[in-house]
Amino acid sequence: MQTSKVALAKSSNKEYLTNQAAKNMTESIYTFTEDFDVTPSVQADFDKNGYIIVRSLFDSEEVTLLKDALESDEGIIRYAFGRDDGEGGKIRMVLWNQPGNDITGVMARCEKVAGTMEKLLGGEVYHYHAKLIMKDARTGGAFVWHQDYGYWYENGCIFPDMGTVSIALDKATQENGCLKVIPGSHRIGRIDHVLVGHQMGADVERVTEIQKFLPLVHVELEPGDALFFHCNLLHCSEQNHSDKRRWAFLVAYNRASNNPVIEHHHSRYVPMAKVPNSAIKMCTTTTDLTGKDFSDPATEDIKKVTEKTQR
Repeated sequence: MQTSKVALAKSSNKEYLTNQAAKNMTESIYTFTEDFDVTPSVQADFDKNGYIIVRSLFDSEEVTLLKDALESDEGIIRYAFGRDDGEGGKIRMVLWNQPGNDITGVMARCEKVAGTMEKLLGGEVYHYHAKLIMKDARTGGAFVWHQDYGYWYENGCIFPDMGTVSIALDKATQENGCLKVIPGSHRIGRIDHVLVGHQMGADVERVTEIQKFLPLVHVELEPGDALFFHCNLLHCSEQNHSDKRRWAFLVAYNRASNNPVIEHHHSRYVPMAKVPNSAIKMCTTTTDLTGKDFSDPATEDIKKVTEKTQR
């Protein structure tokens, strides 16, 4: 009898989590229009689940402009570095701090990205850093479960008043290693981060227990869709074994009031001048890297670009 009760409880909990995941995937999804704003319902979804998805945040023309610049040999791709994920895959990325003058900087400062994040986080934000994540076909590496604040806390950021916008450049599916998130996990607070395989990640035992209470959602996106998420939201992604690459452009923001108390490899507070959304299609310096500073966390070397690079 006891065994039957345990099995029934596990079955009921699994059904509950499945239903919750389905609910989360409808209540935290919005479609961008020119009058999109962080309404009380949008804010409530972000506060409850730790994220919102905005479909078509960037239209096809804007996505093409961004992809062309990122794929150009004259652009940021020249500063790419790779890391083994410890499971036979390879993680390729480019990481920089200041937004600069290229199209990634314009997009990071535009109202529909930076302005939306300011409203979600409740105050002025600045460009903490940005990165291009490249999960190449068949070889793209995995990221273990983690919270961004699990790392940023160590950088002297006292409060978790931080968030990231992840913009899909390619279609993101379960097959090519899309993000997985645990809705509501940001409300648990910061979890200890330890060595998990070859990566620093959230304590595995704690994550296992959390998954008994909270659902899991696969964040499948179309090019131009964006995920806005809180720095304490648990997320991970699996290797890309498909024949389709998955590239994503991510911008991390910190509240101006949360200026890091120590110097580290990411930016301390620098005022950020927001630009209108129309500036994206008007950008004529799409691959000009002037003002950016590229870094490799493994070496903490920083390469500052002081001269105009676009040809």
